[in-house]
Amino acid sequence: MHDATPLIATIVGGLVLAFIFGALAHRVRLPVIAGYLVAGVVAGPFTPGYVADAHIAQELADLGVILLMFGVGLHFSLKDLLAVKNISIPGAAVQMGVATGLGMLLGWMLGWPMAQGFVFGLALSVASTVVLLRAMEERRLLDSDRGRIAVGWLIVEDLAMVLALVLLPALAGFLGGNAGGAATPTTGELVQTVAITIGKVVLFVAVMLVIGKRAIPWMLQAVSGTGSRELFRLAVLAIALGVAFGAAHLFDVSFELGAFFAGMMMGESKLSQQAAEETLPLRDAFAVLFFVSIGMLFNPHILVQQPWLVLAACFIIIVGKSVAAFAIVRLFGRPTKTALTIATSLAQIGEFSFILAGLGVSLGLLSEEARDILLAAAIVSILVNPLLFVALDRWVAKHDADAPDEHPDMRGHTVLVGFGRVGRRVFAELQATGAPVLVIETDEDAVRDLREHGGADIVIGNAAAAPVLAEANLGSARALIVTVPDPFEGGQVVRAARAARPDLPIVARAHSPDCVSHLAGLGASEVVYGEQELARSMFEAAQPRPAHGGH
Repeated sequence: MHDATPLIATIVGGLVLAFIFGALAHRVRLPVIAGYLVAGVVAGPFTPGYVADAHIAQELADLGVILLMFGVGLHFSLKDLLAVKNISIPGAAVQMGVATGLGMLLGWMLGWPMAQGFVFGLALSVASTVVLLRAMEERRLLDSDRGRIAVGWLIVEDLAMVLALVLLPALAGFLGGNAGGAATPTTGELVQTVAITIGKVVLFVAVMLVIGKRAIPWMLQAVSGTGSRELFRLAVLAIALGVAFGAAHLFDVSFELGAFFAGMMMGESKLSQQAAEETLPLRDAFAVLFFVSIGMLFNPHILVQQPWLVLAACFIIIVGKSVAAFAIVRLFGRPTKTALTIATSLAQIGEFSFILAGLGVSLGLLSEEARDILLAAAIVSILVNPLLFVALDRWVAKHDADAPDEHPDMRGHTVLVGFGRVGRRVFAELQATGAPVLVIETDEDAVRDLREHGGADIVIGNAAAAPVLAEANLGSARALIVTVPDPFEGGQVVRAARAARPDLPIVARAHSPDCVSHLAGLGASEVVYGEQELARSMFEAAQPRPAHGGH
């Protein structure tokens, strides 16, 4: 029997441990992310037993971030990005400045060199792409105004980090670190470095807009013409990873930014939805490995050695950044709900912080103790962030500024969960009968469309949450129709509704026989299997029709 290679051992060990501890976390009602992080600690070098290859784990995690940003780009357009530039650019700049300043203040109080305080504060200022986007995807907020602002904010932070990672080695000697033996650059050389970096980013964006916008959709369409799903899937992955790799090595742009633009250009194709579905399983798997890799970096001893410094860093991340982001969004006249969502999204740090910290240590600008404090604070902030989102969900359910405070005491109404492609058709059929309808939806654009249609009461929030179901007056409803496509998300709604009212007729949708069994087991009265209904309709359409007037 061959010994497992480090790559295979890392993938298998990471996924198995993540599953075990993720399931345990879910069992005790903790975020599954907590389980993934614990799995990383168990597989890391600071605990006894199995030790995974940290370098390989980090590279696998980078793949996850690339695929995640590619998926976000698929749902984003240049118009969406430009629509939020007026708030995302100044907002991200000010928020990063506040967090960096607070980090420098903490460093000054501890007697750190100013350069160390600056690098430490800068690392605290940038949020984790994976954590933010997973939270947004779970709540279906990526296509909402709040989601677009958050993604735009991320892009600005990404660009700022690209610039920082290029400039730090050039500035290391000037800041008191080591520049690998290189001489400290003159002001002219420094200006030239900044200009070249910005020029490369501009050139990359121009190439993507001029060439990529035409070439990528054309390539996807050509591959789809072969009729091979395998080739189509391979083409999607090749474009996502190829553009990300090329962006990093040809233009010195980050992998994440390259993948985002690749996705955004592919979004111009009519096949973008299928491309998103094909990459989803890989995105989820590698996102799990991302959290495992973070756990592997964590040294638990720092919590005993420097507990107050870890708490101070956590305060800057969770409170300082959040307050700054909330104030900025409110100053731009956005609703409180939007400001709270952005503030909660940014109350954590992740991958760019680790890259910056590692570079700071190698350049002599950051001590190893400061790096360990940073990593510990990152772990804590990632663990706390899902809990903050739960609190936000409850606040939104009770105080949504856009929804009416009270809904009429409806009776005999149908509760419709989801206003997507299927939900819109079901809504139209229900409206045609004149029956009262109440729609539960989280997407702000869908809610706006609903209000334009009229004829329906609306509850904004997660339909699996008890306060949302209570606001929908489920006890007096005639039926519940769950149109969300994801079987796990739909299953949560079915289970919560069945627990709230055991006799309620519940209709859900499924895409496979296994999903049918899953939803039925959770309490759905009837599950509509899409392919089965399609086959029945096609069969009926193919039957010979009786001749007219032949008797």
